[in-house]
Amino acid sequence: MPGRDAFIEILRKNGLMVKIRRRRRYKTTDSGHHFHKYPNLIKDVIPSRPNEIWVSDITYIETQEGVCYLSLVTDAYSHKIVGWSLGPTLETTYPLQALKMALSSIDRFDACRLIHHSDRGVQYCSNAYVEILQNRGVSISMTESGDPLENAVAERVNGILKREWIYKMTIPSFDECKSILKRIISFYNNERPHMSIDWQTPAKAHEQIGLQKRCWRAPYARYAMM
Repeated sequence: MPGRDAFIEILRKNGLMVKIRRRRRYKTTDSGHHFHKYPNLIKDVIPSRPNEIWVSDITYIETQEGVCYLSLVTDAYSHKIVGWSLGPTLETTYPLQALKMALSSIDRFDACRLIHHSDRGVQYCSNAYVEILQNRGVSISMTESGDPLENAVAERVNGILKREWIYKMTIPSFDECKSILKRIISFYNNERPHMSIDWQTPAKAHEQIGLQKRCWRAPYARYAMM
């Protein structure tokens, strides 16, 4: 009876090893640009109401037609996705569409009390994106390092959408991807409860004010708003 290592070697030589499919990674953040970069305004800040902090991010989704890019704007208090857009490229057009969708849900008073937080990618630092935020009176905040915890809520939402839905699907086309995402985001906002907001849905939490009860003991500073 061969030992473990010898057995694995026999399997390998005979082509019987299970091949692990490794997901290709796509770069979505380019911070090597000349645009102004803003400081992080949300360090150690725990939001106590909706529309106090929005976090934005871009992630990729693979389809059989090729990769496409999902831009999200998420409320850090309720974890509700307040704006989104899907595009075939990383052009600023698509994050702008997500931002405009989000801004259409609030008035001037709320906008002036809002902080928009993102990474330092060229899309978020671009003149077009910054101009819209400044015209609405929104404060601009950005990460200061490559640490994902500086944009933890955005990273967490990306992970939920992918692990719970996207990775389990074979998506044939860009148009089908957009249709699927519309249904997924509606379910995420209105039906999926979150441990981080006391087992409420984001839509329900978005109607409240006051600190949310979080159902874990880990220090907030380490797992900020996840």
